[in-house]
Amino acid sequence: MTLSYETVSENRSFGGVQGVYKHQSKATGTEMTFAVYLPPAAEHGKVPVLWYLSGLTCTHENAMTKAGAQEWAAEYGIALIFPDTSPRGEGVANDDAYDLGQGAGFYVDATQEPWAPHFKMWHYVTHELPELVFGNFPLDRDAQGITGHSMGGHGALTIAMTFPETYKSVSAFSPIANPSASDWGRKQFTAYLGSDRSTWAAHDSTLLMQERGYPGEILIDQGASDNFLDLLKPRSLAAAMAARRQPHVLRMQKGYDHSYFFVQTFMGDHIQWHAERLA
Repeated sequence: MTLSYETVSENRSFGGVQGVYKHQSKATGTEMTFAVYLPPAAEHGKVPVLWYLSGLTCTHENAMTKAGAQEWAAEYGIALIFPDTSPRGEGVANDDAYDLGQGAGFYVDATQEPWAPHFKMWHYVTHELPELVFGNFPLDRDAQGITGHSMGGHGALTIAMTFPETYKSVSAFSPIANPSASDWGRKQFTAYLGSDRSTWAAHDSTLLMQERGYPGEILIDQGASDNFLDLLKPRSLAAAMAARRQPHVLRMQKGYDHSYFFVQTFMGDHIQWHAERLA
């Protein structure tokens, strides 16, 4: 059954269309908003897809307006999907801290109260939203890649390693690489998943790399001047990739921080990376 949605806005962009849409989600029990960029090539048939997962405090809009991705997506003929980072609205649990609750779903399915009724972002991103977009847009389901920034980089890596048959390419910008050993992870995993740390491993890219790796090559860009390096822990993931002999490119970018100026700078490299692997 094709899932329904409403159009919020559609704008011409680099010869393609940048759209924003909303729908009622069964996974989260809330209205969810997402964005899709269709390149000019989508007028002639199905195109490859790159999922972009955003970081803490973000909505669908941050990367859509700040990442500078549409120009590159148009050039390489690849669609972009920007989901939200959490359920939102009246009756949805929240926290005063910016790194827990609304805007901070961490791409997991919560099992603990008060989060469990709505915070099902793993299922939403990997199952429900794909069913909606592939049923309504000219997208090639056999040519999917995934990327993301910070919390979204964490989500991209863990999802790709869990579903390698679905995501044929993966990259990340400044991912939270070892959340089980970071305050950006321990706090949220305890809240969403409980104190049993064995349930956390499925959402830690360093632990997943040690356990299973990824069948393709991984691209990671990390700002060397990122003031969150102690929370992101790229060295842990780098050590796990080296020990596993995982094919990868990990670039420490001198002088760059955690902002969207950093993401913009290397977005073209990432879209080209995915386009070559999804062609």
